[in-house]
Amino acid sequence: MKLALEHISVDSEGKRIVTDASFTIAPGETHVLMGPNGSGKSTLVNAAMGHPKFSIVEGKFMLDGEDITKLPTEKKAAKGIFLSMQYLPEIPGVTLLNFLHRARRAQTGSKESVLEFFKKVESEAKSVGIDPAFLKRQVGAGLSGGEKKQAEVLQMLALKPRFALLDEIDSGVDIDALKLVVAGIERTRKAGTGFLLITHYDALLSEITPDHVHVMRAGRIIASGGRDLVARIKKEGFANI
Repeated sequence: MKLALEHISVDSEGKRIVTDASFTIAPGETHVLMGPNGSGKSTLVNAAMGHPKFSIVEGKFMLDGEDITKLPTEKKAAKGIFLSMQYLPEIPGVTLLNFLHRARRAQTGSKESVLEFFKKVESEAKSVGIDPAFLKRQVGAGLSGGEKKQAEVLQMLALKPRFALLDEIDSGVDIDALKLVVAGIERTRKAGTGFLLITHYDALLSEITPDHVHVMRAGRIIASGGRDLVARIKKEGFANI
């Protein structure tokens, strides 16, 4: 059971953004994707999940040996792939609880009531120190940057994905909120979820030990390694990798 990006190239508006990107994530593994701004990291994960702005022109997005490249986004999500975007959408008037209840029902066919679902998600939130009051807030609306990221982690806890792609989940998050985010990631990872974390920051990597680190520059993955690669980046910068 693996999630694999196999030699993926991505175009947007006739311009090549990502070229020949490959790596494979196993259940419970944590991969980190790093690189300077504009290197194609967000484009890669958004294209993989079917963002209409981007086109995968070469390569395959594979789940357990099945080519899911051309599946609609909602079907990829139903198969257990979760994407937390860098810039989160807002859905005024829709509470996070109702949003997640509908999403979980679409994902699994569950018939449990809103109250039954609330009790389960409330317990998940409390287990990592996130305030369950987030469930009564509107999706993305009226939340600070750090609150939005906590709400994304709460979504992940509720939906229990097989694989989670988190694009700068640590951006705009203070140290206290970061610890809650990390607690949610670790709880989900221990349950078997495989992760791809896109980040620029050392703070997240001081809290999480990745299994694999990849560096992207100018649309290509130019290096892969372990935590020692993070130390090298911190010392030398991306330009010297």
